[in-house]
Amino acid sequence: MPTPPTAGRREWTALAVLCLPLLVASMDVSVLFFAVPFIARDLDPSATQMLWIFDIYGFVLAGLLLTMGSIGDRIGRRRLLLIGAATFSAASLVAAYSTSAAMLIGARALLGVGGATLMPSTLALIRNLFHDERDRGKAIAVWSAVMSGGVGLGPVLGGVLLEHFWWGSVFLINVPVMALLLVAGPVLLPEFRATERRPFDLWSAVVSLAAVLPFIYGVKSTATDGWSVLATAMGVCGVVLGAVFVRRQRATAHPMVDPALFRDRRVGGAVVVNVVGMFGVMGNAIVMTQYLQSVLGMSPLRAALWGLAPSVAVGAAAPVAATLSAKLGRARVMASGFAVAATGFMILATVHNGSPLAVVLVGAGVVACGTVAILTLVTDYVLGVAPPERAGAVSGLFETTSEFGGALGIAILGSVLAAGYRSRVDDLLPAGLPGAAHAAAHDSLAGAVVAATQVPGQPGEAILQASRTAYLSGMRVTEIVAAVTMLAMALVTGHLLRGGEPTSLPVPEKELDPHAP
Repeated sequence: MPTPPTAGRREWTALAVLCLPLLVASMDVSVLFFAVPFIARDLDPSATQMLWIFDIYGFVLAGLLLTMGSIGDRIGRRRLLLIGAATFSAASLVAAYSTSAAMLIGARALLGVGGATLMPSTLALIRNLFHDERDRGKAIAVWSAVMSGGVGLGPVLGGVLLEHFWWGSVFLINVPVMALLLVAGPVLLPEFRATERRPFDLWSAVVSLAAVLPFIYGVKSTATDGWSVLATAMGVCGVVLGAVFVRRQRATAHPMVDPALFRDRRVGGAVVVNVVGMFGVMGNAIVMTQYLQSVLGMSPLRAALWGLAPSVAVGAAAPVAATLSAKLGRARVMASGFAVAATGFMILATVHNGSPLAVVLVGAGVVACGTVAILTLVTDYVLGVAPPERAGAVSGLFETTSEFGGALGIAILGSVLAAGYRSRVDDLLPAGLPGAAHAAAHDSLAGAVVAATQVPGQPGEAILQASRTAYLSGMRVTEIVAAVTMLAMALVTGHLLRGGEPTSLPVPEKELDPHAP
């Protein structure tokens, strides 16, 4: 078998271009965090409309990742990327100048469509550009760092822009970046698509969307509002439709995702590793956000800036993991990543009222290093297993499972946190509080902070102290649960991924056309 060619200047320049849409698409997940009061003032949305302004982007993005990855395999990954860039730019302009809540919700949905074309296209093009295993590992390490960095940078950039401009500026920042991609992309990015002309299975696309949307909605609704009949029904509906989708893939002659891929134990194992890795990332994020803002009393912008501090360590974690994997094997390094993340969660479990901020930042940084190492290597791993001509569909599937893992992390660890908080707060709250204040403080830490502002003097201070102590108690239990989960995955990762390292194969001409129009 011939040695795969190493990457040159053209490939690394192309990677820099691919990072542009990835950064913007990942920032849009979190860029609205500080814009709520401004949007509420100008557009006067209802409470339900405000929730949809936030959530519709992520819902549509998750629901269309698999479909868009499959379309990219058919029409060309560069072509889909450029279509997505144009769509994202147009939607950003509409969002920035929206005159009603309904208009902004529609624009955010269209942004989700554009984002769903961008993310699997960038990952699939990396698979096609970098054939040498070490080069591909480095490229995916950069991809992972940009992806996680964008989510963390979104609130900070949004806060800075809102200090000087109106709320629509958080969307306008997307336009010049996408314009640069539209200019540079056709010049620097080669086209790749499968040469085999297969019909697109519209029914599978509809079923995949119908499966993902209710499942994500049900999980996030449970995490936000607690158990309800509607949330449970939506989650069950998603699971049932997911089973219908799998059955369809097995029966049709031209599946969106080849079921044969999952006969390789490494692919299924990689999906499990990815889900649990994202479970840890998003579960930790929800705990840390509340801790910095509601326990330490930081402003949203200050909390976002401190939240970026662990990213300094993360920047080194991905390339170090890629280097170690070449010597020790991906499975071993991924298992070590879970062990590192478990250590970080245990550090966070020691946090109490008098803990210095440095302890929290060190714990969060250790968690971030472990999880980024896992997600970088597992992405490289599954792309190494996937056939090059199916890289788009596999990328879409893999990123869809990332959304599932993140939603589960928020729901499960968020529920553990809420249960731990409520089990302690009633014993700590001062006696004689008004019923509304007691109910708000019992419900959540955020509710307690609001209640404390409505109860003057010492009782208000007592509410804050009691709720923060109760939150730390719930946080301790949550971090221990997360640590045990990570440690369990450290023990089973080697078993899940047994079967050897994936082979980076040269792309056969009969399977992939690198000069497709």
